[in-house]
Amino acid sequence: MHIKLTAIALLAIIAPGQADAAMLTDAEATFLDQLATAAAVLEQRCTGYEANGAGGVQTGARLLGSPDAAMTMINAFDAAIKAHDGNDYDPRKFRPEVSDAAGKTFKRVRAALIRDPEAACAAYGDSGAASGLLRRY
Repeated sequence: MHIKLTAIALLAIIAPGQADAAMLTDAEATFLDQLATAAAVLEQRCTGYEANGAGGVQTGARLLGSPDAAMTMINAFDAAIKAHDGNDYDPRKFRPEVSDAAGKTFKRVRAALIRDPEAACAAYGDSGAASGLLRRY
């Protein structure tokens, strides 16, 4: 009985902190992964690809249910980039979970782009073009 009460007390202390940590939905995580991948392709200056702003919003709207939801995620991603770079950003748009997830994806994709630029640019660039976040030129 004493062990049960201790376990319940411990859960009561831990659970509120975990409840405060926001999670990305599957759709948000997918869209964010696509945004971070496209950003890495552009940052590494992969030849033949450029940003497709309208396509990005359409992709986000399809995944998240509305253009407003897509813009909210795009703005959160933008705030995460600015915060990471030490630039001014709107703290109301910053979401730590967006920053963490985008950072992991960006690092993974960037490492592949540095390791084998030609193959990775083609693979990630084509993926970004297929999703609508990038376009070929």
